[in-house]
Formats: sequence, C-alpha cells, structure tokens
Amino acid sequence: MRRYGKHTDEDDIRTRPGRRNTRPRTNIRPKHEDAAEGLVLTVDRGRLTCLVEDRVVMAMKARELGRKAAVVGDRVAIVGDLTGTKDSLARIVRIEERTSVLRRTADDDDPFERVVVANADQLAVVTALADPEPRPRLIDRCLVAAYAGGLEPLLVLTKSDLAPPDELLELYGHLDIPHVVTSREELQNGTAVARVREQLDGKITAFVGHSGVGKTTLVNSLVPEEQRRTTGHVNAVTGRGRHTTTSALALPLSGSDGWVIDTPGLRSFGLHHVDPSQVIHAFPDLEPGTEGCPRACSHDEPDCALDAWVAEGHADPARLYSLRRLLATRERKEGD
Repeated sequence: MRRYGKHTDEDDIRTRPGRRNTRPRTNIRPKHEDAAEGLVLTVDRGRLTCLVEDRVVMAMKARELGRKAAVVGDRVAIVGDLTGTKDSLARIVRIEERTSVLRRTADDDDPFERVVVANADQLAVVTALADPEPRPRLIDRCLVAAYAGGLEPLLVLTKSDLAPPDELLELYGHLDIPHVVTSREELQNGTAVARVREQLDGKITAFVGHSGVGKTTLVNSLVPEEQRRTTGHVNAVTGRGRHTTTSALALPLSGSDGWVIDTPGLRSFGLHHVDPSQVIHAFPDLEPGTEGCPRACSHDEPDCALDAWVAEGHADPARLYSLRRLLATRERKEGD
C-alpha cells in the first residue's frame, strides 16, 4: 500500500475526470471582427438565406444570440463557410442595430409581437378597389404600424378598372400619403409598374395587403425574374383570397438599387405593441398643439388642446379628424 508524506508529488496523484467539461465558464463572447456583412433575404424553419456580397449563403443563428431572432431585412454578421456552394452552412453571430421595424400582433389582446420586416424605408399598403372590397380599418392599422415603426407609408390601389378610387383617396387625402392607382390592364402592359417604380427606386419597400388584392402579382411585375405564385381565387362569400405567399422574401428591384420585400397576406393586424402617443409624430402640423394638452392626453377628450389649436387656424380640421381616426383604430377590430 502506498503512503504519502507531507511533501507529496502532486503529479503522481491520479484523478478521475469529471463527467462534464472542466473548462471554466466565461461570459466573454468572441467579437467576430472578421465576420462578413450579410442581408437576410428570407427565413425558413431556422435556416436563413442571406446575401453576402454577390453570393447567396445559407446560414443558421448562432447559439450565443439566445432568443434574439433575425428577420427579413436584417443586416447581420456571418462567419463560417461563405462560399454559397451546395450544402454549405454559415453562422449568424450578430444582428446589427435596426433603423426601422414593422411589427404586428395576432390581435389587440395578444401581447406577443412579431417582427415582420426590419430596416425597410417604406411600407406599401396594397388594397384592391373591388374584388375584394377595400377594408379601410385594416389600412388604418397598417398606417399606425408604419408610423410607430419608423416607415414611410405608400398606398397602392389596384383593380381601378372595377371601381373608381375617388372615395378611398378622399378618405386618406388629408394624411398626405403618396399613392399609386393601377388597373389590371396597366399591370399587363407595364405602365402601372413604371409608376410604382418611381416610388421604390433607391428604397427598401415592404409590401403588405390582405389576400386577393394583387400584391404578389404586382411584385412579380416589378421583379419578373423572381416569379412568386399568386392567388387566382377570391372567395365569393368572405371576399378574401387564399394565402399563397407563406414567408417574407426580399428581392432586388430590377435596374435599381432598391429592394422589394413581399410579405404573406394579412387577415388581421393587431396593434397591442403600439403606444398611441407615437402616432402624433406623423402629424408635424398638429404636434406643436399638444404642448397645452393635459398629461397623458389621449387627444380625443374634452380637455385636448388640439381642438383650440385647429380652431385658431394652425392646422386643417381634417388633419385632426385623421389623427383621431388612426388613434381610434388601436381600439377597434379591423373588420369594423
């Protein structure tokens, strides 16, 4: 039997390795300073298609990002195999700061917000003038989400050969939102595409709209080399189309440095995440008048200072009406 004295040789002592890795834990994460910059084009079941320089690279999120998810439009830092060859897989190690975010919730009672698109410059709200009928409340909700997320809105009205746009344009005229009116014939001969492109050049534009309004048909006309399947059927009872775009996809605008992001068709647009106080920022002519409002003013109550501001001639009454309509949208369902 071997015995040890006071001065044992520690190197001579056998130790049993632990079951777990004995490497000490650390909170220090690698900086990945040599990571390449990429743009997320689409997300499909945990796999992200990214554009790195002129190559399309498949990637997955690094574990160190935790629950932070990348979405279409995100600028990301990527390491690993960046060749873009078949079966190669890179790793997203950082999501850069976002300049704008389009968010939505399933409904107004759902606290879980979903980021639809990141870093878009404007939101193109596509709605048909007939077949299916326009849904102004859904349009209002999209506008509120755009203002809250830092995107400039754009109205694209389709199927003007079936119904005139005058009534809908009058409803939104005082919001000073740029708009484009198109017909099915103009989409076929290309004249409508040219007018829409004028609003898209040099910008990243997210397209939203409920099913059947011709959103994906318009995107296919703008980016003919990237045809997406379109809906050809609108339910005669519900007036709604069937979803054919199941995931958001970023596409480069032909002959331009702009981008088009096609998103799945909407049937609801919850605004649980929107702070109503953000909506006033979209009305610079009314915002100075809120200085006399009581604290936490909803801008739709008897003591609101905006009534006196408008009565004194500082702003058009129609603008105040538009503001209050958008604020009320936060409390209404889109089908009302």
